[in-house]
Amino acid sequence: MRDALDNPFSPGSDTIPEVWAGRTEQLSDWRDVVRPRRLAGLPERGRTILGEPGLGKSALVRRIAQEASRAGDWITPQLRIPAGADPLKLVAEAVLKLAADAGLPSSREKHIGDAIARVQAVAVSGISLTLRGTDGREPYAALTDLLVEVGLAAIANGRVMALIHIDEVQNITDEKSLSQLLIALGDALSHEVEVDVPGGARVSRSLPIAVYLTGLPDFEDMAGARKGATFARRFKTTTLSAIEDDDLAEAVQEFVLDGWEVSDGTGGSTRIRMEPRASALIIDVCRGEPFLFQLAGEQAWYAGTTPTIAEEQVRRGWRHAQREATAHVERILERLPARERQLLQVMAELPPEQRTLTRIAEAMGFAKVTAAGPTAQRLDTVRGIIDRGKPYTFRHRAIEAALSSDWPNI
Repeated sequence: MRDALDNPFSPGSDTIPEVWAGRTEQLSDWRDVVRPRRLAGLPERGRTILGEPGLGKSALVRRIAQEASRAGDWITPQLRIPAGADPLKLVAEAVLKLAADAGLPSSREKHIGDAIARVQAVAVSGISLTLRGTDGREPYAALTDLLVEVGLAAIANGRVMALIHIDEVQNITDEKSLSQLLIALGDALSHEVEVDVPGGARVSRSLPIAVYLTGLPDFEDMAGARKGATFARRFKTTTLSAIEDDDLAEAVQEFVLDGWEVSDGTGGSTRIRMEPRASALIIDVCRGEPFLFQLAGEQAWYAGTTPTIAEEQVRRGWRHAQREATAHVERILERLPARERQLLQVMAELPPEQRTLTRIAEAMGFAKVTAAGPTAQRLDTVRGIIDRGKPYTFRHRAIEAALSSDWPNI
């Protein structure tokens, strides 16, 4: 009991945490909007989930994919795009797997066989390929054609979706690759086909295909600025921020009330409980960061062997995690441009009630208040780190704590 094999916390492993906290809005969006609308043949944009490292973007969509799989949907694995890789090749390979799940390779229809052959060529050669041997179409068009065939197979199958998840999309730095990928996915999302309905009529409907893109906030600049209205029209972007303390409290309430069930090592089971003060301390030190929440829970679990996690065990575990927590926040700050870091530092040094744009601009040495405006806007709307209210506040509470206090020390 309370060992590495039964620890339910999993920081930074890109798995779906057993102890899940928050993100109910995004999960409800899948259950109540995206899936039902696409299944009904109604148009619905793809989803882009962005945010700074540690906010649980990949885990969120992996959980959505898990729910989709349990409902019988066809899903791709998490397609993580390495820096410098050809995204069209990776997506082509995944779509071929979807086609196999749909039974398309066994089809005798020539156009389906042609579509599979073209995408197989893309999977080998990627963006560098010009398919002049068949119909001269670009690789993205071949990918779109096969996605359409997968969508048609899903319609024929009944209430089944095809879900595509592409991760680390900010690593697609080649403009041509990004353009072809977004167009292929967007064309599949917007494609309509005619189907028969009761009464002998024929109506148009969208395909039951959903696309989720996840990555760092920089991607919105890359896709939005270069593709403009086309990207915004086909994908809805959400920038994640810290999780509310109430959602974190709900996540650990099972430990407090009933205990977390684990094996007792003799074929039976026992429960690991948590003191209310211990759960409150975990919530306090993580500052709404999913990664830090999992890290604090993991180390508290390892800090003792008793059936109850006490406050002192959380403290002892967090002391082992402090270096990693500090490095986590430092990595986020280091990747920001100098002016954005300066604004955050100045804002953190001001008393909370004085965090206005006027005071921030003065402290940054600007003669005009408007000089700090674009930087503040970017930290709000693009990065989700601050909120430009009256006064300004930090949405990323771990950054605020690191810049304005002796956190992570407790």
